[in-house]
Amino acid sequence: MNEHHRTIVIGAGAAGLFAAAQAGGDVLVLDHAAKPAEKVRISGGGRCNFTNMDVSAANYLGENPHFPKSALARYSPWDFVALMERHRLSWHEKTLGQLFCDQKSTAVVDMLLAELAAAGGTLRLATEIRAVTDRGQGFRLDTANGPLTCDTLVIATGGKSIPKMGATGFAYDIARQYGHRVIEPRPGLVPLTFGDRFEALAGIALPVRATAGGASFDEALLFTHRGLSGPAILQISSYWREGEPIDINLLPGTDLAAALIARKQRAGRRALTTELADFLPARLIDHLAPELGLKGNLADQRDTRLAEIATALGGWRLTPTGSEGWRTAEVTLGGVATEDLSSKSMESARRPGLFFIGEAVDVTGWLGGYNFQWAWASAHAAGRAIAARR
Repeated sequence: MNEHHRTIVIGAGAAGLFAAAQAGGDVLVLDHAAKPAEKVRISGGGRCNFTNMDVSAANYLGENPHFPKSALARYSPWDFVALMERHRLSWHEKTLGQLFCDQKSTAVVDMLLAELAAAGGTLRLATEIRAVTDRGQGFRLDTANGPLTCDTLVIATGGKSIPKMGATGFAYDIARQYGHRVIEPRPGLVPLTFGDRFEALAGIALPVRATAGGASFDEALLFTHRGLSGPAILQISSYWREGEPIDINLLPGTDLAAALIARKQRAGRRALTTELADFLPARLIDHLAPELGLKGNLADQRDTRLAEIATALGGWRLTPTGSEGWRTAEVTLGGVATEDLSSKSMESARRPGLFFIGEAVDVTGWLGGYNFQWAWASAHAAGRAIAARR
């Protein structure tokens, strides 16, 4: 006899566990991993940046920028904060509205599991799913442990980022099986590589304004042995395309030309590189000196030359050789196209009873808690739609 459940959710990550809890009743969550919600556990340096205070559709990338509006409007960051507070979990704000759990991120995982249990759901791990097929009114899942059937199926298996944690293209295979278009997945929120160009600068961090693909972010940049990282670079990596340059303003908010001209009047005999090292790390100035022709004393420089230097440092143009790829990407860009999904319920228009949620969908957030908020909001939309059918 086949084991039957009203709802099966494939994927025991943030979106899958939350959707199952919202759906309630006879719901089974399956995952091939040995532990649930590993991305939650490692997020935020072990503190889980679970949402952001300021969330709107403008914080997301996707082919249809309007698609996330409905789900985000119906489940806000403060709804999730209220859930945490009901479980006696406290939180704090870091920079740019990012909300972190005061307790370890495992406390958020425990909360999701408690919500699932309270809703009557069941979790089954280490379960390999070999095939999904139609069975008239529902679905059949062939697993390594035998067949399962269900009336409603939710795909919450995420994207391809961080493959060492078991990420696969399973969601895309199921989407294509049912006639959905899949937008080619790309690594997002990922460091950019420059060969060994910046190896001597590894470890230097500074605030910058980074720009790519028409988007700009004022955050920290970090030089690494392989290239550039830090929040500013991770943010623009989602907008960058292979072969395109990026622009770095090394001194956002500083009128460097005016400052150098003023210093020339009172300390003209000081070396230009020495004066610039008051504004930027000395190692970085030494690295840039040959490229920008930084030599001589301040007094040797015409005012127009000082303005040129300021312009160059405010618009340092670089072309990455690539990115670090799926290995270190925090999220997946692209995924299941939204054209055949309901923005209110995340249900497939091609196969009623089939839902796609979370990172599997072509909705990708900025760094800073936005992707978790999409997981909660899209899971809430699907779960409540399923619950309404009971």
